Amino acid sequence: MFYTYILRSRKDGRLYVGSTADVEKRLARHNRGLVRATKHRRPLELIYSESHATRSGAVRREGYLKSLEGSTEKRRLVSEALMKKPL
Repeated sequence: MFYTYILRSRKDGRLYVGSTADVEKRLARHNRGLVRATKHRRPLELIYSESHATRSGAVRREGYLKSLEGSTEKRRLVSEALMKKPL
């Protein structure tokens, strides 16, 4: 199983979209500063993830959510996820 995920920086509120086979391990790498794209935005929290049967499916979805076309859906997914999150 592979995943597409969205992280939010607790420092500046910016979002990061990625894909991986292990979301928890990947989040830990982000928060240890081992991912160049997010090392200056730590700490990060997992906002949303979805599963895919193939790596190519997860990567394709990641690309879509990073695109201009997919940005509206990304914002909707984040908004819905934050509404469900317990305080």
